[in-house]
Amino acid sequence: MDDKKIYVGIDIGTTATKAVCFNRSGKVIYEYSKEYPLYHPEFDQSIQKPNEVLVAVLACINQITKEYQPEFISFSSAMQSVLIIDELGNPLTDAIIWADNRAHEFAESLKVTDVGKRFYQKTGIPIHTFSPMTKIAWLKEHKKGVFSKAFKFISLKEYVWHQLTGEYAIDSSMASGTGIMNIHNLEWDLEILKFLDIHSNQLSKIVKPTHFCKGLNDHLLYVIGGGDGALANLGTGAMEPGKVALTIGTSGAVRLPIEKPFIDSQMRTQCYHLIDNQYLTLGAVSNGAIVLQWLKESILKTEDSFETLFKQAANVSSGSDGLLFVPYLLGERAPIWDASAKGTLLGIKIIHTQAHFIRATMEGILFGLLNVLEILLPNEETREQHTIMASGGFAKSEFWLQMTADVFQMKVRIAETVEASAWGAVLIGFKSKEIEVLPETSNGKVFLPNKKHKIIYQQSFAKFKRVYPLLKELE
Repeated sequence: MDDKKIYVGIDIGTTATKAVCFNRSGKVIYEYSKEYPLYHPEFDQSIQKPNEVLVAVLACINQITKEYQPEFISFSSAMQSVLIIDELGNPLTDAIIWADNRAHEFAESLKVTDVGKRFYQKTGIPIHTFSPMTKIAWLKEHKKGVFSKAFKFISLKEYVWHQLTGEYAIDSSMASGTGIMNIHNLEWDLEILKFLDIHSNQLSKIVKPTHFCKGLNDHLLYVIGGGDGALANLGTGAMEPGKVALTIGTSGAVRLPIEKPFIDSQMRTQCYHLIDNQYLTLGAVSNGAIVLQWLKESILKTEDSFETLFKQAANVSSGSDGLLFVPYLLGERAPIWDASAKGTLLGIKIIHTQAHFIRATMEGILFGLLNVLEILLPNEETREQHTIMASGGFAKSEFWLQMTADVFQMKVRIAETVEASAWGAVLIGFKSKEIEVLPETSNGKVFLPNKKHKIIYQQSFAKFKRVYPLLKELE
């Protein structure tokens, strides 16, 4: 029976890898996750140990295959990591991930030049420290010894894929986030390669997300899949007009489906490929739930669950009684693209309690994402006719989802599974193996905006947008 068959999506994230088993209707049958550390050896550095990530992925595969015999395993992954390997496939560096800001000075100097602007026109990726292009340029300048020994520059997902299959391959979805692939022809851009002083054979072969092969040692069928953001759109059903995908995990993003590459005249947005003639225009933010984690661990120093903290925040009125938090703790990507941006708390009064700080943090994260959506959908009336398809860890909190509907003044829908990226990976696997999809992926619960909160959030958001440029002047 087809409904007894199991299909696995593995999502390689920033702090954990999760394997999710689905049936053909998209119902989660079983899941298993394995965490690993995120290291910050310097204030502007964020790295992962490639072998720690690999061990976590293998642990997930081993656990799943103890319980089930999957038809295939398809991959989703966080984007924009890079490491150097030697000819044997051994890492010569740690993996420099999306949150790493060490290439800030280089990126700031390049993005204002004609060369930087031309690179953006070719790739749809803003010149910023998050992109592997700027990371490779930094390695070229500051790690000359290891740079000269580089056999290949690959992402964590490519490292895992090679260990499993023996192939050096990257799907076009992941490649479109590197700042090196030309978004218009889906090939490595020769001018950018020359600029970086590397050759195309030092990068993996670009393949379709439906690419599959057997494992080297386990003979499982692996599908390469895509990047977590693009797959979240697919997994939530947000690949059609009138829908916008909103994801908040460690970081966050707002994504709109489009049919051809879109290049923003002010270089504020990103453009990714998904599959065939499906693209996304989007803005990714660095400051998602990682900001709440910081508040919980470093400021509140509490072991209370997030659910407990959210219950406290629910007792505070919308707008946090005038407390405003701009959460740029990791600098910020879209739409300001400033790795040196700082977080700011404004309007603190004697009446403010721990609950106010929690709510203001949640609201600030949403304001950062609304700042992106206003660029993607500048017309308020058009925006309010769209439905937000929510995914990521925040989609497990009905309180935060209702707050999202109120802040954005838009309908918010959650998919039947909040594991949207893993399900998106499985949907790619279905396409790869020509398996008919049974489910409707967008039948989850709906949250409607409360109009009585519209004015207070409009006022708070207007202040939010003014804070960053004013602080830049003070610097």
